[in-house]
Amino acid sequence: MNLHLVNDLPDGLTRRARSFVGTHGIKVDAKQLEQHRQWWLDREVPASVIDRMAAFQERWGGLLLPPAAQYDGGPKCFDADSPTGTMSEVWWFEAGTQRTAVPFSFMIGPAGEFGIHADRWTPLHATVEGWVESLALSHHAFMWAKQITKVTGDDVDRIKLDAYEPVPEVMGLTDTWWRGTDSLVAIYSGEA
Repeated sequence: MNLHLVNDLPDGLTRRARSFVGTHGIKVDAKQLEQHRQWWLDREVPASVIDRMAAFQERWGGLLLPPAAQYDGGPKCFDADSPTGTMSEVWWFEAGTQRTAVPFSFMIGPAGEFGIHADRWTPLHATVEGWVESLALSHHAFMWAKQITKVTGDDVDRIKLDAYEPVPEVMGLTDTWWRGTDSLVAIYSGEA
């Protein structure tokens, strides 16, 4: 396996996320998906799904980022694989293998969402960029926060977000970030 610095940062990331990926990310050689195309086509995976996987692999394949604070660290390395779907054209594919033994897979959804799939599909962020932005924001918060408070269960429902605004770049669906005058709030609901 060859390791490389991340010199070709994906477009569409904020300056914070670009700095995070450029400083803490590593690129490893990613597998080429075209050699598997016919095998997947023979198993009735639509060509459009294989094209989505190839586009993901081209953009994100081989990117290894530091562990996330939630979901047992997130995917170890971005790597498209294992298309799963229904004949009604709703297809997901694996975004990369888990770092630890968890009861879910990290998947890319039918509209490009990044999420987890176990008994059901739970989109965490509208895009992979949103996941990466969330990792960068989490890293930023852990580096600079004077205090970190973690609440779980019913206490999460008591958080008042009236004085906060959503952080749009994380494109949160199930997991969201909120910004106040001197604080950040992250709400991770994906496994709940």
